[in-house]
Amino acid sequence: MRGLAAALLALFAIGHPASAQDLSSPADPAWSVPQIGALPYDAAGMLIRRGRDLVTATYAHIGPAVPDEAKRYAGNNLACSNCHLNAGTKKFGIPLWGLEGLFPQYSFEAGKEISIQDRINSCMTRSMNGKPLPVDSEEMQAFVAYINFLSTGAKRGEKLSGLGAGKMPELKRAADPVRGKTVYEKSCAPCHQADGRGVLRNRNLPNFGYLNPPLWGPDSFNDGAGMATLITIANFVHFNMPNGTSYTLPRVSQQDAWDVGAYVISQPRPKRADLNKDFPDRLNKPVDIPYGPYADGFSQKQHMYGPFGPIRAAIAKLKAQQKKN
Repeated sequence: MRGLAAALLALFAIGHPASAQDLSSPADPAWSVPQIGALPYDAAGMLIRRGRDLVTATYAHIGPAVPDEAKRYAGNNLACSNCHLNAGTKKFGIPLWGLEGLFPQYSFEAGKEISIQDRINSCMTRSMNGKPLPVDSEEMQAFVAYINFLSTGAKRGEKLSGLGAGKMPELKRAADPVRGKTVYEKSCAPCHQADGRGVLRNRNLPNFGYLNPPLWGPDSFNDGAGMATLITIANFVHFNMPNGTSYTLPRVSQQDAWDVGAYVISQPRPKRADLNKDFPDRLNKPVDIPYGPYADGFSQKQHMYGPFGPIRAAIAKLKAQQKKN
């Protein structure tokens, strides 16, 4: 998902990559990513370093194969940094900076206000296909310390640039997983394998993690993860893949990113229980959530692959009717 999204080679970008979002804006003039190496080796500094290690080598510390069974919180051998690139410090690589002042916040998915700990545990139970970390655990404290450290110098409530995975124009048509399979076989399979299972660093020691992570299959993120939605994975691929690509010079065309994203999310992966309880207010359910129920009357297939314009129009109409009533 970064690592986790496909390693693709570009053909040609369709249109200007920044046409839907200004990705070329200068860095925030009063803020930059703080340097963890400058921290003292005191208790606070060590906790922050521990948090970074948990992000970059999740599998080795809380993965399903770690020696201490009580520490097996993650249900797969992925790392948080497979999605949050460069330990959560890459612009439009789903960075972790600037989050300290954004929580608590209301979550449409949960239908209530959530804390930063709640948000971390959402990743634990979805992207990591595991179980929640105890809020008072050393691991949770380390995660929070590292995320807060990455917000050093940011004003509370300020939304820094570069969050998320970028935003390219959507297709007028549905994304095509059949065409996406061709793109995958040519450009992604050399890294992530034809069967999407990725490449372990050591086949005999899964807690060493993946050199190239799986995009589907039993050791991948589950169907409730953000990377299992088309808009997220397509933008992530376009602006970050092959791994190391800069968002300023995408190497995967927009059309290829949409289609290969559709192919990846069409593949089998672990199932999360009780997804029907997500987004209790159906009118605030994102258009690309690939599981129902829905309030708009469109099929699951269209919610998976688009086009999303008609869905947004229907939801806007329903919200307007609701407001009148």
